[in-house]
Amino acid sequence: MTPRRNGKSGGKGDRAQSGSLRSTEIILESISDGVFTVDHDWRITSFNRAAEEITGISREEAIGKPCPEVFRASMCEVDCALRHTLETGTPVINRSAFIIDAEGRRIPVSVSTALLRDEDGNLIGGAETFRDLSLVEELRRELKGRFQVGDLVSRSPSMRRIFDVLPQVAASDSTVLIQGETGTGKELLARALHSLSPRHDKPFIAVNCGALPDTLLESELFGYKAGAFTGAERDKPGRFSLADGGTLFLDEIGEISPALQVRLLRVLQEKSFEPLGGTRSVRVDVRVIVATNRDLAAQVKKEAFRQDLFYRINVVRLDMPPLRKRKEDIPLLVDHFVARGNRAQGKSLPGVSPEVLSFLMAHDYPGNIRELENIIEHAFVLCAEGRIEPRHLPEDFVARVPTRTKRGGMSDTVRAMETHTIREALRRNGYNRLATARELGIHKSTLFRKMKALGIPLPDEDGRSRRRG
Repeated sequence: MTPRRNGKSGGKGDRAQSGSLRSTEIILESISDGVFTVDHDWRITSFNRAAEEITGISREEAIGKPCPEVFRASMCEVDCALRHTLETGTPVINRSAFIIDAEGRRIPVSVSTALLRDEDGNLIGGAETFRDLSLVEELRRELKGRFQVGDLVSRSPSMRRIFDVLPQVAASDSTVLIQGETGTGKELLARALHSLSPRHDKPFIAVNCGALPDTLLESELFGYKAGAFTGAERDKPGRFSLADGGTLFLDEIGEISPALQVRLLRVLQEKSFEPLGGTRSVRVDVRVIVATNRDLAAQVKKEAFRQDLFYRINVVRLDMPPLRKRKEDIPLLVDHFVARGNRAQGKSLPGVSPEVLSFLMAHDYPGNIRELENIIEHAFVLCAEGRIEPRHLPEDFVARVPTRTKRGGMSDTVRAMETHTIREALRRNGYNRLATARELGIHKSTLFRKMKALGIPLPDEDGRSRRRG
């Protein structure tokens, strides 16, 4: 409030001033943008209703606290917009940033700042407005047909089904089995589950079960006591202990021996284990996620994997599709890897040429996403500036590209992508053309025209009727 003048109150000037302040407060409380002010010591002096809703912090908590403690914004440490305005007198308009709300969520915002002066024109602090862009970002992702959790990025319907159930799976403590070929991103999916779970602030510990012999793997998982064997001079905690309260990811679970399978089954059932050389059980609270590139059900039939352990880990199963069945993701993944390479190597490559994208779309990727990532990384080493061209790709990869693709360009890439997308959509919908058209967001007649133009044969069954005579 502004101090009264001459020790008098109740005059027309005071009443007008009071009315003006109340009007200002009403306006600030009614707008959807967050607004706050700070004094010269960076302590918050006002905090409107929208600021409370966006941050999840009440004004009682915020007022009087230093600004960075409340907002924890991306620009607080090195590029504070409000500091820039107070030091230069220049307002900042719609700068993009993010803040961390009371629940630890990252909220994208647009920030504007201004100087705050009293009625005599004296500088008394700064004011900042911020707009929640969460809905805008969500709409932008939808328009791009893209969804992302952590480093998992896709626009494929087959991956969309996995993304749709991730929140529910992450919220539970049930054991998860992730199946998929080598290089499909099983560990990325496990990390995404952990980051979405209530255990996200606890450790995520990953172990590749196929990389260690049984004796070493057992000590890695369960730890050992001093004197358990020659060279064990001190206690060593195992991965189960290190993951206590968090998530343990066991990759290539199909590689472990029957003897170790028995020990693992007991830990999953009893939530306890004995370190090597120990005499007392150690209890742990660990969420276990396992992964394999093998068909474990077939391994059980061959008696190569214990049936009881299979049932214990197969509570929730997620199947990661190979890249050859989600080729519509290749351009998106290429952009993702190029952006990451630019950040890591301090470059600013704009992307890949149409010819390179044609090459990449024509390949079937036995190594899946990991193989695509390695191809882009190789190209980054050889490409100093400009777009990635065919000469920057690995020679053995280019040699395997069909000759017709080498002569083609972007039109061949688009054609190949459309063909793959329509074929996969038909397969998913049991070759019901109407359901396929709906999934693709096009009219049924448009689907017919595209299938004819792309040379996709009409199936004998349309998913609803019997075989035509």
